[in-house]
Amino acid sequence: MIRDLTSDDIEPSLAFFRDLPEEERIYLRNDVTRREIIEERIRKMSTGNCLRLVAVEEDGRIVADGSLESEGFAWKDHVAELRLIVSSTHRRRSLGMLLARELYLQATNRRVEEIVAKVMRPQEAALKVVKRLGFVEQAVLTDYVKDTDGNKHDLIIMRCKLQDLLDELENYISLSDWQRAR
Repeated sequence: MIRDLTSDDIEPSLAFFRDLPEEERIYLRNDVTRREIIEERIRKMSTGNCLRLVAVEEDGRIVADGSLESEGFAWKDHVAELRLIVSSTHRRRSLGMLLARELYLQATNRRVEEIVAKVMRPQEAALKVVKRLGFVEQAVLTDYVKDTDGNKHDLIIMRCKLQDLLDELENYISLSDWQRAR
């Protein structure tokens, strides 16, 4: 089930992020293995500028986490940033695509026109996914960000118009098993 993240999800979120392989966690923007970071993520949702969804199994275990965040003011109020992560046990099942689709559909209600994704250069799998979704590289900031081990990496900024993403996702889902299972 895909649903909004709630304050009841603190422990399941911590478990989800702690279960990610260390070699993937080093690229996350925040140390989401800390309770106060998860609590802050949930609080940010109340501003209206942050949408967070989770994919949850029947037992309540979170298996994917996604967000769409905007600054919500002035010259960038039409732009939102996408972040997605799927547990290694649930990859290659189109779950990330379904989660992205839900985020995009809700973004249309918020008048978002463009989506931005930011990826560190070593995150090759993430780069492939966002390219497959129709994102195009807009800029590379050399040695701009550090992973949690303190190593510097290039930050790749990618962008796509929301309608182009929706069209690409609809095409992808119509060709997948998810469509046939409806």
